This record gives sequence, C-alpha cells and structure tokens, in this order.
Amino acid sequence: MSEYIYGKNAAIAYLKENNQPHHVYLQKGGHFQDVEKLLNKNVPRSFVTKQDLDKKIRGNHQGIILEIEGFKYYDLEAILSASKNNLLVMCDQIEDPHNLGAILRTCDATGVDGVIIGKHRSVGLNATVSKVSTGAINTVKVAQVTNLVQTLNILKERGYWVVAAENGVDAIDYTQLKVDMPIVLVVGSEGKGISRLVKDAADILVTIPMRGSVNSLNVSVATGVLLYDIISRRN
Repeated sequence: MSEYIYGKNAAIAYLKENNQPHHVYLQKGGHFQDVEKLLNKNVPRSFVTKQDLDKKIRGNHQGIILEIEGFKYYDLEAILSASKNNLLVMCDQIEDPHNLGAILRTCDATGVDGVIIGKHRSVGLNATVSKVSTGAINTVKVAQVTNLVQTLNILKERGYWVVAAENGVDAIDYTQLKVDMPIVLVVGSEGKGISRLVKDAADILVTIPMRGSVNSLNVSVATGVLLYDIISRRN
C-alpha cells in the first residue's frame, strides 16, 4: 500500500537516508534542485498544479510529495540487538499523529534506540507522522506489536526496567528516578493515559509536578521532559 511523504524537510530527510520513492509529484514553477539532486534519474516525476497536490494531501506539502511503498517497521529483536543507549519508548494507545511525530523527533534528538507502538487503538506511521517528525521517522526504529504487556515482559527478561509516566499516589517525582539502568519509558494516550494492564506491568511510576492550574502536559511534551532528564543525568 502506497504512502506519502510531503514537505521539503521530510522529503530531503527521507532521500538522505538513501531511500528512493516510487514517484515524485512537484508543483509546477517550484524550485526543487536540492531534492532533485538526491533523486535517482529513473524515479518518475510529475509536474502538477498546487490543486492537484492538495487533492493528495491535507497539509502543507510545500509543493512536493513523494509516493513510497510504505513506512518501515522493525522487529523488536532487531532494535534490541542494535541498542546503544539502553533506552526505549513505548507509546500506549496514542492516536494523534502529531503527537507520535513529535515523540519520534524527540527520540531522534535524545538517542533513543527504538519506539514501540501497538497495532490496535494506536496511530501507525503515516504521512502526517512523517511531516511532524521532520525526518525522524526515517532514523528512529519503530516496532509495531500486537500485545504491549507481553512485549514489556520480554523487555524485563532482557534487563529493562519499565518506567511509566502516570500521575498517582504511588508515582515518584521524575527527578528521583534512578537512570543508570536499561529503561523503557511508557507514555499513554492523550485522554486516558496508560491502560490498566500496561500500568500494572510497570516497575516504577513517575510523574512531572505541575506548578500551575493545568493538571498535565501534552504527551509529546512530557516525553521530551522525561527523556532529556534521563540522558542529562546519565551524562
């Protein structure tokens, strides 16, 4: 099934990873020399109107759309075998592609070894995730699994500690978390948070204290706060 990558930054990031699309759609009259330099000569190109591009994508395509076969998922074992920083992120029932894209962008910036998402009740890799991630969708390994709890049990057997971001009486301040251990950071959905079974599988619950009137941060912002605290204290 074909997928689209759109926007200059996302397209260039995809091509710089030595990927090639099936087809490229460029807006007539646009300047895309930097993109065309990265394209193989045999990749078909169509020069079309802005209206034609608008019909393909709901978003700011900036005059360029790449048609690809599909976004790549990785096997969990492949992620673990290539692990360098003993740091993973699991997204539990995150449905907003903007949040997943922002999380991937932060994971790339902080050196996360891989991201785990569920096959059900979760957004998968798509054009919007790609655009928001500004290319991180091509550099961060993503595994899509059927059962998050079983996956957490596998990770525990491999020495990972399951740290879930969740408000609650038994949650500790995130700055009190010991970080010198393999960690899989679990973050929950925008409305419901982490599901009960996943929460029950966690070894440690952490919370970010809120000093103002709102009771929580956006999930992608919270993920950024937690990841940067982990890597800064490790360093």
